[in-house]
Amino acid sequence: MVPAAGLGTRFLPTTKTVPKELLPVVDTPGIELVAAEAAEAGAEQLLIVTSPGKDAVAAHFADSSELEKTLAARGKEKLVAKVRRAHELLAVRTVTQDEPLGLGHAIGCVRGALADDEQAFAVLLPDDLVLPTGVLSRMAAVREQFGGSVLCAFDIPREEISAYGVFDVSDTEDPDVKQVHGMVEKPAAADAPSTYAAAGRYLLDVAVFDAIDRITPGAGGELQITDAIALLISEGHPVHVVVHRGGRHDLGNPGSYVRAFVDFALEHPDYGPELRTWLAARLAD
Repeated sequence: MVPAAGLGTRFLPTTKTVPKELLPVVDTPGIELVAAEAAEAGAEQLLIVTSPGKDAVAAHFADSSELEKTLAARGKEKLVAKVRRAHELLAVRTVTQDEPLGLGHAIGCVRGALADDEQAFAVLLPDDLVLPTGVLSRMAAVREQFGGSVLCAFDIPREEISAYGVFDVSDTEDPDVKQVHGMVEKPAAADAPSTYAAAGRYLLDVAVFDAIDRITPGAGGELQITDAIALLISEGHPVHVVVHRGGRHDLGNPGSYVRAFVDFALEHPDYGPELRTWLAARLAD
């Protein structure tokens, strides 16, 4: 599932009319990149948690046959393939979160949309691009080995760790798989229990729904998924992290969004060479 019910306040005034999740990374909305990651890992269905008035997010994945016919008639076959991609990635359903009551609450909204035989589900935060893709498959393998829930982590330099939620972990036989004993939000560098910081990928056992029902709301009445996971840990539910040795981009604020846009544009065969030349000249000035 992908939580996409937020207001996108850091991107106002653009997000008055355009959902943040549809802002393009070069020419592809961030949420489509995340959906492609899920499909690559074997997902067949994407549950998008939206808020009232954000119908455009789901509409991006709807059938676009009329537009495709128009483009095909003009001989623009490459554009037809690009337009069709989102619709063909996987089946998309929406669930409405009527009030912005936190990530834990948003995750709780999807329980009725899961099949009775589904024992776990992935959560992909659309603000986070985890590169290269593939960590979800690794997380699934760890759940197969240990059971329970599996999260994604990055190894962050200690001097930068205070900006993140940090895991308290112990080692397993695999240096990139850690057992989680707790989590601390934005600790001082000297107090951080590790240098492993949370990223926006979760593979959660359905037991998390019961935990969400039993946690206490925090500031603003919000239910935090970290509190639900902490409750599960305290009750003996196994939780592990996969340490991803790659990169990430945060699409959640304009400054980091620009970095993601430039990074993807530099790798684009049509735009990269000219952009690289222009950037070099611009920076020289």
